[in-house]
Amino acid sequence: MLCNAGFGKPALLGVCAAAAGALAAGLFESSRERKTLTVPEYVIRSTKLHGRARRLVFLTDLHDCEFGKDNEELLQRIRELHPDAVLIGGDMMTVKKTADISRTVRLAERLAAEYPVFYGDGNHETRLGRDRGRYLDLYDRLREQLAACGVRHLPDGSADLDPEVRISGLTITDNYYAKFLTSRMEASYITSRVGSADPEKFNILLMHSPMFLKAAADWGADLVLSGHFHGGTIRLPGGIGLMTPQFQFFRREVVGRHEAKAPAKTPDPARACTMLVSAGLGTHSINLRINNRPEIVLAVLRPGNEE
Repeated sequence: MLCNAGFGKPALLGVCAAAAGALAAGLFESSRERKTLTVPEYVIRSTKLHGRARRLVFLTDLHDCEFGKDNEELLQRIRELHPDAVLIGGDMMTVKKTADISRTVRLAERLAAEYPVFYGDGNHETRLGRDRGRYLDLYDRLREQLAACGVRHLPDGSADLDPEVRISGLTITDNYYAKFLTSRMEASYITSRVGSADPEKFNILLMHSPMFLKAAADWGADLVLSGHFHGGTIRLPGGIGLMTPQFQFFRREVVGRHEAKAPAKTPDPARACTMLVSAGLGTHSINLRINNRPEIVLAVLRPGNEE
């Protein structure tokens, strides 16, 4: 409003021009970044693993966005990584007043034609399931179509990648997605929904929100794969995210690698639980990314102890 106040002062005009220029530059940079994929790679070692390494691609928070026609650019980047499996962390579509699962199913079908695919739910899939009548039973159709193309859909379920690696998908209820979150999750909540972790296997937990690393570690997860925070929208120095979808500000667990120790009462109290948080692939309500490019996460599982 100051720019239109008619003061005619050179200093005021200069401030308005600078502000407009900064806004335009920010929007241009955001548009560029939203189309630019990056591939962070993480190595996780465990004495539970033996033999060859496993290369796992983790995708999350696509929100109906596309990289190339029919996501061909995304698929090609995944092919270049030669994964042993693709793990999906949820929110592949956007569910608001309306919803469309066609892009999600089409991408899942193309991935499943080349790799084992494991799919855990995010808050948008959970919304589809909760309000089946409003969304014309799209959740049931999603489940049916994922199963038809060979995707292992894991809403509160588990499946083995191989004899040493188990993948579990946790469906998080609405209270844990509340704005200005105050709910605390306990390991017993995960057990009540997914069952107990197998202490003999390397346990991967698809847990859409990264807010609950301690609960996951106490449950028995060796690796947690999360997203949800969209990298903090605007990434500040030090890897700090400006804002999460739950209106929490200046948080560090918006992206990257985070660690927690197992509780002392467990058989292996030295066991570490690693959480990888993806900045995600798309956006929806706030279509903004600055210093925060979309991510395809590559997790390489290797035998042995962490150095």
